Amino acid sequence: MTNKSTENKSAEEISAEDLAAEIIGEAEEQVEVQLDAAADNISPEQERINELELSLSVAQATVADQKDSVIRAKAEVDNVRRRSAQDVEKARKFALEKFAAEMLTVVDNLERGLATIDAEAEEQKATFEGVNLTLQGLLSGLEKFGVKAIDPQDQPFNPELHQAMSMQEVEGVEPNTVIAVMQKGYELNGRLIRPAMVMVSKAAPAVDTSA
Repeated sequence: MTNKSTENKSAEEISAEDLAAEIIGEAEEQVEVQLDAAADNISPEQERINELELSLSVAQATVADQKDSVIRAKAEVDNVRRRSAQDVEKARKFALEKFAAEMLTVVDNLERGLATIDAEAEEQKATFEGVNLTLQGLLSGLEKFGVKAIDPQDQPFNPELHQAMSMQEVEGVEPNTVIAVMQKGYELNGRLIRPAMVMVSKAAPAVDTSA
């Protein structure tokens, strides 16, 4: 356990410090030898296992990232599909808007025609019935496609559905009440395509009682 310098010394001359230094040095040499031996003892199989474990960790991280991307992409596709379905539904509901507006002109003309016919006169009864049947058939066909009339007679005035053509004082009638419908309005599946043209009642002027 002692080197040559130590051998040349007598037992009395060897100090405690020198002995401790030699012991520490030998211990360090043994540790290094054991570490080298441990590194040499790793088998090729173990090295392969280590490589596979590392590859697995990388693959798992990649899959996690791709999973998030897939979830986001699916959500976006669902949003696009929902918006497309809504657009198709709107197009289906309101595709007939222009056609319906044109048919309303025919409805107006038939109603005006009926107003000029005396249904009580024997010679005009057949004409009245023919025009009225045509009108009712046209209105029934329009209603099947979501076209409904707005006839607000005696109802409160609604600026979203009605267009006031004039205002008039009427005794016993609340202000802002529809007192006459000059032309009926129409809506298509809940959307206004023509407002009703109406006459609206107004309040009587305030009487000055200060005099």
